[in-house]
Amino acid sequence: MNQIVLSTKRRLIGVPSDAALKALSPGAPEIDINGVIFLMMPHDETATHCLRYHGHEAPAPILSYYEWPGGQTPFEVQKKTCELLTLNPRAYVLNSMGTGKTKSALWAWDYLRKQGLAGKLLVVAPLSTLLFTWAREVFATIPHRKHAILHGDKAKRLERLADPEVEVFIINHDGIGVIIDELSARTDIDCLVLDELAVYRNPGTTRFKQMRRYAAKMKWAWGMTGAPIPNSPTDAWAQCSIITPGRVPKFFGRFRDEVMIKVAQFKYVPKADAVDKVYSVMRPAVRFTLDDIKELPEVVFRTMDVGMGPVQTKAYKDLANDLYAMVQNKVITAANVGVAMNKLLQVALGWVYTSTRGIVLLDNNERIEALIDAINSTDRKVLVFSPFKHCLDGIGKALDKEQIEYATVSGDTPAGARADIFNAFQNSSEYRVINAHPKCLAHGLTLTEANTIVWFGPTLSLETFDQANARIHRVGQTQKQQVILLQGTEVESRIYAMLRNKHLVQEKLLGLFEEATR
Repeated sequence: MNQIVLSTKRRLIGVPSDAALKALSPGAPEIDINGVIFLMMPHDETATHCLRYHGHEAPAPILSYYEWPGGQTPFEVQKKTCELLTLNPRAYVLNSMGTGKTKSALWAWDYLRKQGLAGKLLVVAPLSTLLFTWAREVFATIPHRKHAILHGDKAKRLERLADPEVEVFIINHDGIGVIIDELSARTDIDCLVLDELAVYRNPGTTRFKQMRRYAAKMKWAWGMTGAPIPNSPTDAWAQCSIITPGRVPKFFGRFRDEVMIKVAQFKYVPKADAVDKVYSVMRPAVRFTLDDIKELPEVVFRTMDVGMGPVQTKAYKDLANDLYAMVQNKVITAANVGVAMNKLLQVALGWVYTSTRGIVLLDNNERIEALIDAINSTDRKVLVFSPFKHCLDGIGKALDKEQIEYATVSGDTPAGARADIFNAFQNSSEYRVINAHPKCLAHGLTLTEANTIVWFGPTLSLETFDQANARIHRVGQTQKQQVILLQGTEVESRIYAMLRNKHLVQEKLLGLFEEATR
C-alpha cells in the first residue's frame, strides 16, 4: 500500500493504482513497473495531502525538488520544519533556540514563492532581531530575495514598504501598529511569520487585537516560539486565536475553563491535563530541541549581535576617543588598562558607574530584549551572567517586568542564601533563571537543570569564563547545551573570540584596548 515511485525530472509521484485515487486524479497516466500498475500524479502539495490521507508515505515536494540556496545543508530537523510549513498554511514552530527555525521559515517561504503558491513575506519579530537575526539570515540563506527593515518614523517605513523590488519585509511587534492600515491594503503580501509568538499571549492588548485582524487575511500564517505558555496554560488562547482560531473557543473564558480550575474568587490553577490540552490545540506543529539535532556538538556557542541605543552609542564613541588620547599620552598602560576596558564594557552593557558610585542607565533596550527572547526561547532553566555587579539589578528589573521567576547571586549574597538558591534551582521547580556574577558560580556547582547560559557581556577572565560555563556541562546533564554570547561592539566580539580560543585576555588587553579605541 505504501509503495511509491518518483519521477523527479517530471515532478510526478506514482502509487499503486486504485479506483479511489483515479477518481481524485482523472486523466492521470498509468505505467506498469514489474507487473504493478502505478498511477502517476503531479507531485505537489495537494497530491501529497491526498496520498497521505490514503495511507501512502508521500514525501513533501520541498524535500524532493528544492535546491536549498545559500550554500548550506539543512539539518534534518530543519527539513522536517520546512515540510510542516510548506504543507500547512497555518502552523506552529515550537522549536527551541539554536535549532535553525529562522532559516527553516525562510527556506519554506522561498520554496512556496518559487512555486507561485505564496506572495511576499512579512516577518514580525522582536526589535533586537530585525537586523542581526532576520536581515542577516535573509542575506545568508536566500540572498536572491531583497529585504527591507520597516523601522524608523512612519514616513521611512512607508518608503521602504513601497519599494516594488522588496519581497521580504521585516518589522517589530509594536511597530506594525504604526503602518497597520497600509500593510492591510497590500494584497501582494500573503505570508506572515510571527517570531516569538508568545508576545501576543495577552488578549487585552492592542497588539493582539491588531494582529488577530491582520493575520485573518493572510494565506499563510506561521507562529514561532520556543515557550508558548511561559506563565499559564491560558497563554495559548490568544496565540491560537491569531494562527488557528478554529481550534480554540471563540471566547477566552471558555478556554480558561477547559484548562484551569477555579479555587478562589480570583484564583485559577492548571488542570492536570492542561499542558496536553494546549499542545492539542496548537496544531499542526513541530517541536524540536537541541538534542534532536544530531549534527551539533554537545555544547553550542552562539553569538547574538545587539544594537546600542543613540545615547549609548554616543557615550561609547566619546569614551573611546577620550581613552585613546590617554593611551597615546601613556596615562593608560598595561598596569591599569583593565579599569579603562571595564568602563568601555559598562557603557556597552548599558549601566555605568559614576565617580560618586551612582549608576547611570543608558538606552540598552535591545540588549535587554535579546536577553528576554533568549530566556523565553527555551522551556528549560537558564543561567544569566553579567561581569558587573551593578548590572544585576537592572537585569532583575527586566525579569520582574516579564514576570520571570529568578534569583540574583552576587558577592553580597550570604553563603547560606546562595546554597538555598542553588538547591531550589537544581531540585525544585523554583526559579526559572539565576541572575549572577560569574565569579559567584565559577567553581564546584552542578546546575544541570539549566541547559542554556546567556552572557549579558563578556568577562575578561578565561578561568571565570570556562568555570562558569562548566556549571551546566557536568555529570548529570542529559541534554545538549548552548552558551549565548550577547555582543554589541567589536571589542566584545574580540574578547569572546579570545575566550573561546583559550587565550588569556589579560595578557593581550593593552593591544586589544588600543584597537578598540582607535
